[in-house]
Amino acid sequence: MRAGCRGGSVRYGASLESSWSLSPREFKSPPRRFTGWGRTMNVPETNAAKVFAEIDTLLKHSHPSKALGRVCVLLRREFDQYDWVGIYLLKGETLHLVGWDGKEATEHTAIPLAKGICGMAARENHTVVVGNVASNPEYLSCFPYTKSEIVVPIRTKEAVLGEIDIDGDRPNAYDESDERFLEGVASRLTELVQAVLEKSPWQGA
Repeated sequence: MRAGCRGGSVRYGASLESSWSLSPREFKSPPRRFTGWGRTMNVPETNAAKVFAEIDTLLKHSHPSKALGRVCVLLRREFDQYDWVGIYLLKGETLHLVGWDGKEATEHTAIPLAKGICGMAARENHTVVVGNVASNPEYLSCFPYTKSEIVVPIRTKEAVLGEIDIDGDRPNAYDESDERFLEGVASRLTELVQAVLEKSPWQGA
């Protein structure tokens, strides 16, 4: 657990918002791909259950414009291996950062689907775990201290709506328990993300 987090939200201008389509991109669901493994049980079931309950309470009592950023803060606070946490929403062919928490802001506030680990996870509609970002040609360099990454789609049965993107400062920071836990978080965010994406005009979180 950590204190002193710094995070924020990203808002986009009306001209950008109005250029986005309102329909989420549809995908097939291939098997998950993993490109690196860490240790087992980073997230014990008891810890996961506690944080799930906190997220459910947060979503119930937070305004939608603030909720996604607060989820980022909560995840980074509770798990030391989550050094930077961001949530992206998908509009058209681009992922847009709507909430984050970490030591510093990322330059990658809008990521085309054709680029990066984030783009790969959204295109292929499955969780991607990278144990060593330096060895992965898909990686979009952001922070010099990032060593590993996990990206988990937020989705319905038919479509990817967005994703949770987490960076780690040590190699092989994420294991199967992180995957299971973060997919549980993503499923809890689906209803809220659908509501946010359906707003007209859409307002960034």
